[in-house]
Amino acid sequence: MTRSRKVTVSTDVHGHTAGWSETPEAPPATATPDPRAAAFFDVDNTMMQGASIYWFARGLAARKYFTTGDLARFAWQQAKFRLLATEHAGDMSQAKEAALAFIEGWRVDDVERLTEEIFDELMAPRIWAGTRKLAQRHLDAGERVWLVSAAPVEIGRVIATRLGLTGAIGTVAEVVDGAYTGRLVGELMHGPAKAEAITQLAAVEGLELSRCAAYSDSANDLPMLSTVGRPVAVNPDPALLRRAREGGWDVRDFRTGRRAVKIAVPSTAAAGLLAGAVTAGLALHRRRQRVD
Repeated sequence: MTRSRKVTVSTDVHGHTAGWSETPEAPPATATPDPRAAAFFDVDNTMMQGASIYWFARGLAARKYFTTGDLARFAWQQAKFRLLATEHAGDMSQAKEAALAFIEGWRVDDVERLTEEIFDELMAPRIWAGTRKLAQRHLDAGERVWLVSAAPVEIGRVIATRLGLTGAIGTVAEVVDGAYTGRLVGELMHGPAKAEAITQLAAVEGLELSRCAAYSDSANDLPMLSTVGRPVAVNPDPALLRRAREGGWDVRDFRTGRRAVKIAVPSTAAAGLLAGAVTAGLALHRRRQRVD
């Protein structure tokens, strides 16, 4: 089957421009594409090693938007929250506020340009080859493939474009005259919000969720995984691994040895803290510009 190279511009469900193998390998592509089937891939620690917002922050640090010390401090905080599983409503509220502060006043085309550069430098080498192959199987079968991430949808869209996927669902920020206003459209694309988003997308695209697949590393994505007919745990955290085994779900782990232990740093559980690091860095950068 010839692979389509068409990449659509991703939008959120509201139409705004916008997360070892214990079972046999996935079945080979069928001769006749199923227009009602699709696949949804989480990004952080599922499609790539670490968190996309972390690598974006690393790229900004390299461009002197803030210091590597700022980055290290917030990366440690993120890891601590991940390991302690302290993801409460207050944490998500802080994440939302950080996201708002991060984007306010930035132009969309600048964020997309920087993301393209940083993807090529830092993210592309960290794409899990195994997960990429899983996505390619769906594409070869004539199915559409979306990334689903709590990161800003512009970051998800760049990653999807670079990987030749259909599009991305992500956290959507309000844009006026090409610049971010500092307000979000809806909520962070996290937890139950992911399940709601793919359900709405399925209705718009004519998909049948029982025919769809979803892939994630985190128990935080159980709502999304439970919404589709074929949930797959990829590089799973302990809670997700237990649930996958209980439910007889496919499990794919592309980590080995020490890498499997270290992969939680950085991760997604406190992505808002990394956004806070970026926010602090950008504020510092603006202050330095005023002083200069």
